[in-house]
Amino acid sequence: MSDLATLLEVGGPVAALGGGAAYARANHPGLYWSAVGGPISTVRLLSSYASVMEACGLTVAPSRLRVLAVKATTRREVRPVPPRRGLIRPTSTGLRLRLRLAPGQEPADVTASAERLRHAWGVHAVYVSTVKPGVVELRLVGFDVLRKVRMPRKIEGGFLQVPVALREDAMPLVRDYRAVPHQLTLGATLSGKSMYLRHLVSGLAPQDVALVAIDCKRGVELAPFASRLSALATDPDEAAELLPVLVKEMEDRYDLIKARQGIAPGTPDEEITSDVWGLPESERPVPVVLFVDEVAELFLTATRKDEERRDEMVTQLIRLAQLGRAAGIYLEVCGQRFGAELGKGATMLRAQLTGRVCHRVNDEASAKMALGDIAPEAVLAACAIPAERPGLAVAGDTSGGWSRIRTPYLSLGDTADVCGQTAHLVPDLPSLKPFLPCVPVPPPPVERPGSGVQPHPLTD
Repeated sequence: MSDLATLLEVGGPVAALGGGAAYARANHPGLYWSAVGGPISTVRLLSSYASVMEACGLTVAPSRLRVLAVKATTRREVRPVPPRRGLIRPTSTGLRLRLRLAPGQEPADVTASAERLRHAWGVHAVYVSTVKPGVVELRLVGFDVLRKVRMPRKIEGGFLQVPVALREDAMPLVRDYRAVPHQLTLGATLSGKSMYLRHLVSGLAPQDVALVAIDCKRGVELAPFASRLSALATDPDEAAELLPVLVKEMEDRYDLIKARQGIAPGTPDEEITSDVWGLPESERPVPVVLFVDEVAELFLTATRKDEERRDEMVTQLIRLAQLGRAAGIYLEVCGQRFGAELGKGATMLRAQLTGRVCHRVNDEASAKMALGDIAPEAVLAACAIPAERPGLAVAGDTSGGWSRIRTPYLSLGDTADVCGQTAHLVPDLPSLKPFLPCVPVPPPPVERPGSGVQPHPLTD
C-alpha cells in the first residue's frame, strides 16, 4: 500500500504536467514550442547534426590536410565533413541557423533534403534561403503557424508597403506596390478574399495615397470605406465613367514627367527621371491605388451596347496596367474567376498583373487562371485549400516563386473605423471629385420603449 501511495503521489503531478503540455500543444502551440518543443528540437539538432548531414548526403570528403592531422593526433576514423554550422537562434515559432556549404555543394542540395531534416529534428517544416554565395539559412518552424495566425510584433514596412498575411515559414507577407505594382486576387465565396482586401485598405489608409474603388456588387464590399476613398463606382455604368478619368490622370502625369525631362545642359543627373518617383517631392503627384472587386462584372454583357462599353473599359484597364506604374497608379484586381472566357482582352489584362494570390476556388481551372502561367506546381497547392480554413491562399509572382499564406481576421467594422479615423488624409485630386463618395451621417440612436432606466416610484 505504501508503494501504491508513493506511486500515486509521484504520478499525479506527472500526469497533470503531461496533460498540461498536451493542452498547450493543441491550443497554445507558441507557448508549447517555447517551453517544451524548442528545447527538445535544439538538443536533437546538436546531438545528431553530423550524422543527419551524412545520412542526407550533405557531407563531403575531408581535405588531405585534415586527414593527415586526424591520423597524426588520433587513431579514430576520418569522417566526412558536414557543412559548418553557425549559432542556433531560437524564435517564437522555431529555430534559425546558418550553414556554410562545403566546396562543391549548392543550396539546392540542402533544399532537396529539407523533408529529411524536418523528420530528423522533429519540427513542422524546414525552409532554406540563400544568404550569400556559399551560405544558406535554415528556418525551422516548430508548429503550423497558419492554423491560428499571429502576425509578428515587429514588421519592417514603409511607404506603399502593407503586411497583409503570414507565410507558412512564419515570415510576414508584405504587399509592396513599388516592387509588384499590379496584382490579381482570386477566391470563391467565403474563401477570405474580402479579408485580404480589408487588410490592404486598412494598411494604405494611414498613408499619403489616393484610394479608388470599383465595386460592382452595389458597393457592399468597399462602400463602408467611403470616408477614405477618393472615388467609388458601384456599377458598370459608373465604372465606365471613372476609368477614362483615371486614364486621363495617368496621361497628365506623363506630361508632367515629360516636361521635367525637357532639361537644360548642366542639369544634375539626379533630376532626370522617367517616372513620378524621380520628381521632386514638391512636384510629385500622390500615388493612386485602384481596387476592382468582382472584375467579371465589368466583362458581362447583355446587348451590343454593353459589348462596346465592355471593350472600352477593358482597353482602359489594360492601359492602366501597362503604363500606370511609372505614373504612380497601381491596380488591385479581385474576382472569383478570371480567364479567356470572360471575353476579349481578359488574357492580356491578366498578363500585366505581376502578383497573384489564389484563395480557395471551386475548380482547378480557376487555380490555373491565377497560377498556371507563373508557377504550375502551385496549382495543386491552391486546389488543396480546405473550406474550413478561410483566408488560406497561395501567393506567387511572375518570378516563379510561391508560398502558402493566411490572412488574419479583420472585421469590416474595424476597417471602416480605420478609414474614418484617416478620412482627413484623402488627397485633393480635382479630376476625381465628381466620383467622391457621399459619406452618410449615421442616424441618432432610437431609444426603444422600456430600454431606458425607469425611475423607481418610491424614490421619486
